[in-house]
This record gives sequence, structure tokens and C-alpha cells, in this order.
Amino acid sequence: MASTSAEIVAFLLTISGWVLVSSTLPTDYWKVSSIDGTVITTATFWANLWKTCVTDSTGVSNCKDFPSMLALDGYIQACRGLMISAVCLGFFGSVFGLVGMKCTKIGGSDQNKARIACLAGLIFILCGLCSMTGCSLYAHRITSEFFDPSFVAQKYELGAALFIGWAGASLCIIGGSIFCFSIAENSKSPRRAYAYNGAASVMSSRTKIHNSVPDKTSPKHFDKNAYV
Repeated sequence: MASTSAEIVAFLLTISGWVLVSSTLPTDYWKVSSIDGTVITTATFWANLWKTCVTDSTGVSNCKDFPSMLALDGYIQACRGLMISAVCLGFFGSVFGLVGMKCTKIGGSDQNKARIACLAGLIFILCGLCSMTGCSLYAHRITSEFFDPSFVAQKYELGAALFIGWAGASLCIIGGSIFCFSIAENSKSPRRAYAYNGAASVMSSRTKIHNSVPDKTSPKHFDKNAYV
């Protein structure tokens, strides 16, 4: 029962983390312009992995998509690949996790379900690491430009999408770890129960055979007409 509850908690954590990681891709604010050291405060510049935009004081936004994928900076291409990989890994991890849970009726025997659930946990951990690496790489570029005194272009601050990505990655890693630990405990318990039941069945069968064999040393009870 404890392992089943742990699997349900791990599945909810990993699914929540995967949803958060997936929501970072269409989120606009990966980086937002900083007003520190700038004169123009009536416009806000922001960008994500797909476009860069500017919003004026009236709330009107003008966006420009990145013209060429090959002309992008290397860190943006790396972040795109890592985040898309995290979304794909989270999808396959959710399928394997649903199949490998004890509370589901698919997946075959308990040993096969344990292997599938352990694989799902490893996939979710890898999903979290990809998302964590992608968000951290993007944040490192922002912070390095912000604290570089020789950088004279527009400086940016960390956007909301980075914090969402870090939260989703943490949930995926925690849920995947719980998946692996719960399956490890679950794989040990059936073996002990099987050995104990086997020993009990052998003892019970021997007891039945011993009781079924008549005891020759015990006194015999004859009927009253036995000597007639």
C-alpha cells in the first residue's frame, strides 16, 4: 500500500512538472529589459526562444520573429533543443509511468511493471535535467551580459519562463526519484513474501501428510462386536 501511494504521488509530481516545462516554450517573457542604467523607460523589451518584442507605454506590442534558425546565437539553439527534448521525454515518461504503476491493469506481471516504472522514473529525471540545463544556460547568458561592464547594448533580467522551467524541472527530478525508490522497495517485498509463503505451504503440506498417516503405536479402539 505504501509503494502504491508513493507511485501515485510520484506520478502527480512528474505530470505537474512536465506540464510546467511544456508551458515554458510558448511563454513570452524569457527575458525582460532592465531599467537599471537606461534612460528610456516608456518601452519594455522582452524576448523568448522564438521572437523578440517591444511594448510601449500604451500597451501596444510589436514583435519580430527570428528570421533564420541557422543565424541564431548558439545558446538559443541549444536551449530550443534541450526544451523540446524535455517535452518529448516527459511525454514518453508519462506513458511508461502510467503503464508501470501497480494500480493500473496493464503492463503484464509485477516484475515487468516494476521495470517499466523504473524506466519512467529515469526518463523523468532526464527530462528534468534537460529543462534545468536549458533554463540555466539562458539565465547564464542574461546574467553575464548584465554584469559585464563592457556590454553597452540593452541589458535584460530573468523572465518568468525561467522560474517556471526551473520549478517544472525540480518536480520532474523529485517525482522520478520517488518512482525509482518506490519500485526498488516494491521489488524486494514480493520476494520475501513468496519465500515465507512457500515455507508455510511446505510445512502445512507435511503436517497434512503426517496427520493423514495412521499412527501404529497408538492404542486401537475396537468395536464391541469385534470379537464376535
